[in-house]
Amino acid sequence: MKEDEIRRLIKIVEESNIGELEISRWGQTIRISKSVSNSGYGTNSNAVQTLSPPPAHAETAVAGEKKEEAGGEAKALAASNAVEVKSPMVGTFYRAPAPDADPYVEVNQKVTKGQVLCIIEAMKLMNEIESEYDGRIVDILVENAQPVEYNQPLFLIEPA
Repeated sequence: MKEDEIRRLIKIVEESNIGELEISRWGQTIRISKSVSNSGYGTNSNAVQTLSPPPAHAETAVAGEKKEEAGGEAKALAASNAVEVKSPMVGTFYRAPAPDADPYVEVNQKVTKGQVLCIIEAMKLMNEIESEYDGRIVDILVENAQPVEYNQPLFLIEPA
């Protein structure tokens, strides 16, 4: 690879939210990465992406109706107007920004639209998941550091 091509790639990485770029051509490999901060999860401070979950349709339940979880346990929706916040991607669910930090949210905590609820790590990138609603956390449906699937319910929020 020529020097001007490498300089162009470095500029692209610096000006984007890409944390690391690796290219293999003709038996040569070049890796360009931004400086990494040690937050405990191995994140690159420049590689955090903020994503909103896919639009959650207001899913209502009659009192006493059970909601099936991935683990096979059934939980009742705590409020008739609770909505699900679903994972916008496959990855690993984290409740806090670092292992020794306080969780972003707790059950019964009031949240505002745009407030970070959790992080989902996908391909070594930490993606902040934000609330689409003002309201109250009714339930947290996933345990910390557990894998999640696309569109898997993560939280139940009772809109304000």
